[in-house]
Amino acid sequence: MAKKVEEPKSEPKQMTVMDIPGVGAATAEKLAAAGYDDLLGIAVSSIGQLVEAAGVSEAVARKMIQSAREGLDMGFQSGTDVLKKRDKIIKIKTGSSNIDNMMAGGFESAAITECFGQYGSGKTQIGHVLAVSCQRDDPDAVAVYIDTENTFRPERIIQFAKGFDLDPDAVLEHIKVARAFNSDHQMILTEKVEDLIKDGLKVKIIIVDSLTAHFRAEFIGRGTLAERQQKINKHMHTLAMLADKYNLCVYVTNQVMAKPDAFFGDPTEAIGGNIVGHNSTFRIYLRRGKKNTRVAKLVDSPNLPDTECCFNVAEFKIEDVKL
Repeated sequence: MAKKVEEPKSEPKQMTVMDIPGVGAATAEKLAAAGYDDLLGIAVSSIGQLVEAAGVSEAVARKMIQSAREGLDMGFQSGTDVLKKRDKIIKIKTGSSNIDNMMAGGFESAAITECFGQYGSGKTQIGHVLAVSCQRDDPDAVAVYIDTENTFRPERIIQFAKGFDLDPDAVLEHIKVARAFNSDHQMILTEKVEDLIKDGLKVKIIIVDSLTAHFRAEFIGRGTLAERQQKINKHMHTLAMLADKYNLCVYVTNQVMAKPDAFFGDPTEAIGGNIVGHNSTFRIYLRRGKKNTRVAKLVDSPNLPDTECCFNVAEFKIEDVKL
């Protein structure tokens, strides 16, 4: 008797937005236009957001969200699974072993790193060097630079590229720069990063320099504080989503202010309060040191100890300075 040949099991078809009950071609097009082009986006959205985006009733929106959640593995995972996921984390180095060692090998992907400090403390210089450094191991890597204060300088990129022995023209070609003229424009540009990735660009890092400048200028007075914080919170949630979904490194710079009620210690405080602080994975305080050096102090991290180091911004690189 001939043995029955078992046919290879086919992989289960992955659910798409079009498979959600109540979503036809027209609704899917509206959802995609509003940024809801995958199950995760729908699964984590609110009923009101879907009603506004797709023009459906609340009942239909509720069913869409429930169906999207059922189509995804939205449950818990073991610590071992999380550890395996972290194996995919990449580290972008600055070229200064002092800073890189403080960050346990460099600036992490799938995380937001905030550098705050006074003007001239080195925030923008680190942003420029990270835009170049991400291309050292991968010539196809792309850096996205959202410039809110007209601080991006291609001449500086050329200098750092030479310091890393990279082709300056190729490095510049792989940095996508956009100037944001107000807070709404800044938020829209951040959302458009996902379009660049879907178009095939190998984005490795998003740099926002600076994060809070426009919000600080547009929302003046205590009466506007709540609205400002809500917008910053939404902006940072978008950055966090991009970092986690596409394993990107997100680097943001932040301005500081002096606390008038601080009688002891350093009165410097970052703009944005707890909203920025809690949404940032790593926080680094930069200040000027002696003899034109800079000091970087890691003040918040989920897994690294508080420590500080010295560095110097040279013509072609960021270099170490011994304490």
